Amino acid sequence: MRYYISDNHFTHSRICEVDQRGFENVYQMDQYMIEQWNKRVTNNDEVYILGDFSWAKGIETWNILNQLNGKITLIEGNHDYFYLDDPDFVDERFEEILNYAEDVDGNRKVILSHYPIPFYNHQFNTTEDGKPEYYMLYGHLHNTYDEYMMNDFINRAASKERRNARDEMTTTPFHMINVFALFSDYTPLTQDEWIELDQKRRDFINSFGEMDYDQWMEVNKLVVQKSKNKWK
Repeated sequence: MRYYISDNHFTHSRICEVDQRGFENVYQMDQYMIEQWNKRVTNNDEVYILGDFSWAKGIETWNILNQLNGKITLIEGNHDYFYLDDPDFVDERFEEILNYAEDVDGNRKVILSHYPIPFYNHQFNTTEDGKPEYYMLYGHLHNTYDEYMMNDFINRAASKERRNARDEMTTTPFHMINVFALFSDYTPLTQDEWIELDQKRRDFINSFGEMDYDQWMEVNKLVVQKSKNKWK
């Protein structure tokens, strides 16, 4: 089985407050994330981390990695240099360390990047039965106001008619999924699971209409609660 997750931010005490994660301290957060990971992932499974795995230096990050099951590939984020550039870090725990990837996952293909790419490669490709062939998986934005603005952009852009390469009038598909760890209660999920969760999350966000920053921060609290309750 193959799973995806991003922006765990192991050992990052400040992120508990910024993301409104609700843990009493960073030790409690780290232990919970390790438990959630290992409940789902076996050593035969693949896990793709889409960046910002750890805030720690080399040895501490190495110790965390050694507690996690699975064959792990890192799509590097903007904070992973903290441990990757540390000469004491041994990267043998990672199958690969990449900046970007296009890969096959079952009957679909995935674009993997820490950073969201609204106009991603093969965006218009569909399968023979008309379903999306490619999904763009990203991290970086957490559940910030930037993520709200990305969602708002997707809604607006997807509603605009334009001509495609065959000179046909159509709209632009945006099959983009933010695989932020908090959204899945820190559990790595399959592509199918992320597609289902992402639809629920975006429907929930869209139900509030247009929001300013303060309104979004209140909705942010509700998103945290919905995540803990498996989006029920």
